[in-house]
Amino acid sequence: LSHVHWDHVLGLPFFREGDRPGSEVELLIPHQDGGQDVLERFFSPPLFPIRISELRGNWSSREIEAGDYTIQDFAVSARDVPHKGGRTFGFRISDGINSIAYLPDHSPTSYGAGPHGDGAHHDAAIELAHNVDLLIHDSQYTDEEFVDRADWGHCTYSYPIGLGDAAGAKQTLLFHHDPFRTDTELDELHESLERDDVSFAVEGSTISLGAAPG
Repeated sequence: LSHVHWDHVLGLPFFREGDRPGSEVELLIPHQDGGQDVLERFFSPPLFPIRISELRGNWSSREIEAGDYTIQDFAVSARDVPHKGGRTFGFRISDGINSIAYLPDHSPTSYGAGPHGDGAHHDAAIELAHNVDLLIHDSQYTDEEFVDRADWGHCTYSYPIGLGDAAGAKQTLLFHHDPFRTDTELDELHESLERDDVSFAVEGSTISLGAAPG
């Protein structure tokens, strides 16, 4: 988990592959005040009818620090990225051939205005996105909206494009769309970019990376 804000964890009990007999689910959580008890507070009566420990299968969780890990044969790098209201990680995941960077909630203006006024291309962001096959990144606001929302903890859709260019990412996928943005508005934003290496996340889509294992 990149962080434990509601919009990133409330779907966990409805994860079908996890909530079934025989499943093995380990949740890795950025170390912070409250730690693993955070999820138990979310998923307990009277807020929720059952606890995570009552889901089917074998669920466990542990806190991790920023660092480099091997998890089920994947190389995983976790780095602190700025985001309002709790510790947040960005991740880089690689199978040794293909790589993905995942920065779902990101407030780069915390490190300065950067080259275009929408946030600095700081060290952690560049490291995670360096030459990845796919950069998946927060893109909640337009440049015009960002003028009044620069301290809300999210990015413009143009920031990850600039970050991807600076870091050498092969493809950039924009997501964490503003909840009030319509599909038509997203299509118009996408068309206005006129770039084949940038796409907007669509539920159910499949993305092919640069090379297949083996």
